[in-house]
Amino acid sequence: MKIVFLDALALGGDIDLSNFSELGEVEIYASSTNDEIKERTADCDVVITNKLKLNENTLANAKNLKLICVTATGFDNIDIEYAKARGIGVCNVVGYSTNNVAQITVGFVLQLINRSKEYQKSVSSGYYSECGVANILAPTYREINGLKWGIVGFGNIGRSVGRVAKALGCEVLVNKREAISEYKCVDIDTICRECDIITLHTPLNEGTRGLINEERISKMRDGVILVNVARGAVTDERAVADAVKSEKIGGFACDVYSVEPFGISHPFYEIKDMDNVILTPHIAWGSIDARVRLLAEVKENIKSYFSGEIRNRIDR
Repeated sequence: MKIVFLDALALGGDIDLSNFSELGEVEIYASSTNDEIKERTADCDVVITNKLKLNENTLANAKNLKLICVTATGFDNIDIEYAKARGIGVCNVVGYSTNNVAQITVGFVLQLINRSKEYQKSVSSGYYSECGVANILAPTYREINGLKWGIVGFGNIGRSVGRVAKALGCEVLVNKREAISEYKCVDIDTICRECDIITLHTPLNEGTRGLINEERISKMRDGVILVNVARGAVTDERAVADAVKSEKIGGFACDVYSVEPFGISHPFYEIKDMDNVILTPHIAWGSIDARVRLLAEVKENIKSYFSGEIRNRIDR
């Protein structure tokens, strides 16, 4: 069996991939262009990728390919219908980063509501040492207890965030397909109108693309805190950036982007240095603990596939 890692650097340079050699011959590439994908998959049985697009074009030479393993939960970079037509199995990994993403989400919200970035800057700049005032209380910040926290997408991550939000004393409103008894379930527009905090955890599909757009932002409370740890294209990024600059959105944190990494022409480049903005380079899934679990699951997916077991298959 020949296994090819196409973009191993996306998993971090500190992760050990050597134990995959127990399964067969392994080739590891830090990253791959579309042309390199064609070359590197020509004689492999298993492809492992995190972010690269695998479709009819990039897999044109992969005549022996039997299995695609996505080192993630989302798989919008894989042409599933093409894989099915070719009889290629596709596996993802679910649940490995639930606690990790929930931790980052809650951390973002607390940093934004506490205005931590601005207060820390008042000390690091030397202003606090020089001002002669014991307590600097500008900008104003609020208690989180009693605020309304809207959660868009209520899978494993959304549920985990919901438990923490409730523990912090928030009233939790949930947008999901099927109502549940533990939380108040409402439509997306109700969340936009009523919530002080909105966090996004929904997968990207044609129904969620551009879900948070200019119209919905206009319905939000002035000064709303918005956090996106779902997919970049779930929001209209230009509309979000404009709303941050106009102070309609009072605090914004994001870990995902429609183009990764985003360039200098991206709307968020204009707001990246603002005190009420936190932008991170798609790290919310990636603690060392989560990545070790992830790769252990990928290895099990490969072993299961070749033993005839159906495990984490998204092509079925």
